[in-house]
Amino acid sequence: MIKRVLSILLVFIALYFVGVFIHTEILENIGITVPFSIKKLYQFHAGFSILVCINIVLLHTVNKLLEQLGFIYLGTMLIKIVLFSATFYQAIIKGENLATAAKLSLLVPTFIFLLTEVFFVVKIMNRKH
Repeated sequence: MIKRVLSILLVFIALYFVGVFIHTEILENIGITVPFSIKKLYQFHAGFSILVCINIVLLHTVNKLLEQLGFIYLGTMLIKIVLFSATFYQAIIKGENLATAAKLSLLVPTFIFLLTEVFFVVKIMNRKH
């Protein structure tokens, strides 16, 4: 279990640093500024993904919850959407006329971390006790 938790931590921390570096470099090279912090965006996704995956690892050890892990994961996705909307409210709701680059800057990290998170969750849920 410790090996799984460490691998989850390492992957998401590496994704955070690589993602922030590449994303900011691309935006700087193109000369685009976005109305939100790229670092905070990646911090939110990395932190929440780590939290979700580690909790799924821990809940996988409880026999009574094995059947409900998928529903628990769906519930965490709802919480993530609500917290993301609340955290980046100014950029999402108030920024009605966001440039295409700003919209993509919001979506790219979301999909990167979501796909990685789903990979880990499926791997955990398919694993037998």
